[in-house]
Amino acid sequence: MLEELLIFTRGGLILWSSCQALGGAALKGSPIDALIRSCLLEERSGDASFSQDNYGLKWTFHNELGLVFVAVYQRILHLLYIDDLLAAIRKEFSQIYDPKRTDYYDFTDIFRQLHLEAEARAEVMKKSKQPIVSRPSQTHSHNKTAPKVRGGENTAGGNKKKGGSGKDEDSNGGSATFKGKENSQPYVVFKEKENGGPKDNNGAFDVNKLQNLRNKKKTVPTENGAKKTTKPAIKKKVNRVWDDKPSNKKLDFTEPADERGDEVTDHVLVTRGESMMDKDENVSSDSEDEEEAQDGPKKNGWFSLFQSIAGNSVLEKSDLQPALKALKDRLMTKNVAEEISEKLCESVAVSLEGKKLGSFTRISSTVQTAMEEALLRILTPRRSIDILRDVQSAKERGRPYVIVFVGVNGVGKSTNLAKVAYWLLQHNLSVTLAACDTFRSGAVEQLRTHARRLQIPIFEKGYEKDPAVVAKEAIQDASRNKSDVVLVDTAGRMQDNEPLMRALSKLINLNNPDLVLFVGEALVGNDAIDQLTKFNQKLADLSSVPTARLIDGILLTKFDTIDDKVGAVLSMVYISGAPVMFVGCGQSYTDLKKLNVKSIVKTLLK
Repeated sequence: MLEELLIFTRGGLILWSSCQALGGAALKGSPIDALIRSCLLEERSGDASFSQDNYGLKWTFHNELGLVFVAVYQRILHLLYIDDLLAAIRKEFSQIYDPKRTDYYDFTDIFRQLHLEAEARAEVMKKSKQPIVSRPSQTHSHNKTAPKVRGGENTAGGNKKKGGSGKDEDSNGGSATFKGKENSQPYVVFKEKENGGPKDNNGAFDVNKLQNLRNKKKTVPTENGAKKTTKPAIKKKVNRVWDDKPSNKKLDFTEPADERGDEVTDHVLVTRGESMMDKDENVSSDSEDEEEAQDGPKKNGWFSLFQSIAGNSVLEKSDLQPALKALKDRLMTKNVAEEISEKLCESVAVSLEGKKLGSFTRISSTVQTAMEEALLRILTPRRSIDILRDVQSAKERGRPYVIVFVGVNGVGKSTNLAKVAYWLLQHNLSVTLAACDTFRSGAVEQLRTHARRLQIPIFEKGYEKDPAVVAKEAIQDASRNKSDVVLVDTAGRMQDNEPLMRALSKLINLNNPDLVLFVGEALVGNDAIDQLTKFNQKLADLSSVPTARLIDGILLTKFDTIDDKVGAVLSMVYISGAPVMFVGCGQSYTDLKKLNVKSIVKTLLK
């Protein structure tokens, strides 16, 4: 049953609603608002449908007039006529649409008629498909009762008489078919040749022969005839020399130790260098010469030249496909996940289809501009990511600001946690570290080293403890000591490790941190979708509270190792909706910076 059909402009003005016109019941919740927030504004308009609560939603656009048509129906019902109805309503409403007009009460009768016609067509289509669906079940039951035939010739003959397929009979009794043929070689002989039978050893691999050859190479005959074994010469490791200039640079970076074996670590001065987070990165606004995507096969003649420059009057999907394919390939070479690239191109195609192309405007440049606007909308944060302001707000309420760092193994959570601590110390904030990685050996010692170098307190309870309880006690200790920020380090875990994911969900639900940061590598590629999707899914499924806490932000590490392969940024933000709040770009405490959205978009489309 169709619950509602809504027509509104891209600016948000509702032109016509079936509930208001026909007096239907109001929808539970706000499925259309959820569609606009989660799908249309997130460049997911190329998707086939959208689900919210018990409702399913489908939509279509009229890009030339700037109209949106949305149909809402019960998700449990598979209505076959929704797409047909939306196309018919789009065609009829565009004929009576006037930008100066705000009421369309006369469209109610047209909608009733179109609705009835679409339902009737769906019923006819459903009835015409019934006999086709029932045929495979009859054939399947017939094959079950058919007798098995041993010989290959009889099998073929039986198939011809009964109308079955010869392939099905061969798959059920393949060995019997081979035996029935007199001139064919038995299947067992093939296995003997493949595995090296006892009589046929021509292609076999003899390990003894190889061992004898090795022994002959190792032994050298002496004057007396005795064989002397030669030992390989041990090469000494020599430092590499570049450009024929010997380097006297110290290569041993291990910390000195005292008589007891404890490391003597120098303290890091907070005023030693300014963190890159507080530096503004300037991006050149000069447009670079870029290769335009080919709009189609090259043609000769003046007509084709003017057609390639001016384009068609109205853009169709077939006109956009060559430029979109080139753009998709370009995004994938920048390490954007294939699924994300395809969805973005579909969304751009939906937003451009039906629009009029301006004079002397290439299709490729139009597609490029639309993609650039889409990428800017996706990567620009929709909420404030000013952590310093949030810390001051929590400080005024008399409690510490808690940040939890989560992620998979080996991405650099502890190292980048120390970078964030260094940045906060530069802004005269007191920081406490919580060693909640009680799983990995050496994790507490690693964090203890960072705390000693930065001269900040660390709360630790050792290993094999409940990390949720350790984090809770650390927050209580920071509150007593009037600490401004608590940085919680957690164990690295794969997204499929349910015991560790359950422990992480417990830690987040028990302590209710202000910020949950997902730490991910910039070179992760397609696995970014799987990591973020399953992290959010596990946190939601394993949550013990009704409103589950998901990932709030992303910290991207190893950004200095990827050159122009910046696609992981887009993949992570698109799949999770969380903004990139920090970017790690080096190995020192100052190597932490903000994400420059314009620079990323420029690199993706270059």
